[in-house]
Amino acid sequence: MLIRFERPTDVDTIREIHRAAFPSPAEAELVDKLREARLAKVSIVADADGELLGHALFSPVTLVGARRPAKGLGLGPVAVRPERQKQGVGTRLIETGIAQSRRAGYDFVVVLGAPAYYRRFGFRQASRFGLLNEYGADEEFLALELSTQSLAGVGGRVQYAGEFGALQRRQGAA
Repeated sequence: MLIRFERPTDVDTIREIHRAAFPSPAEAELVDKLREARLAKVSIVADADGELLGHALFSPVTLVGARRPAKGLGLGPVAVRPERQKQGVGTRLIETGIAQSRRAGYDFVVVLGAPAYYRRFGFRQASRFGLLNEYGADEEFLALELSTQSLAGVGGRVQYAGEFGALQRRQGAA
C-alpha cells in the first residue's frame, strides 16, 4: 500500500470513499468544498495497486486570541472503505499526514475525535495547551505539537475553515 498525495483523477473515488464510510454525504461534500477553496493543504490517499482504500485531509485552522503566532492544521475528514477498516489503512494515512504536515512547516495539528484512537499518534487534550474550540468540545478536542514546545504559551481559540460550519449545521439538523 502506497500513501501518496491525491491527484485530480482521484476526486470521484475520494468522494465515493467518504460516502461509503459515513452515514451521510456531508463529509464527502466538505472534502469537495475544502478542495475547491484551496484549503486541502495535505490531502493524501492510500493506494493499493491502483485501488484507493482511504483518504485523509488536513486543512488550515486559525488561532483567535493567541498569545503568539502558531501555524496549524485540522485533521479531518478521514475515511477508509468499510471493507478495509481495521486493517491499518487509517493509521498509515494519519501517520503520513502528520509527517507531511511537519515537513510543510506547520507547528501543530488538531482533531475532533475519539481520544483513545488519536492518543496513539501523540495527540493530547487540546485544553492542556490552552486551546479552546468553536464547538465547545473538551475531551474530544485534541492537539499534537509537530515540534518540541510549538504550542508552549500559545493558547487561544482554534477556528476551523468556514466550510466546516455548514457540516456542523447539517449534522445538527439530522
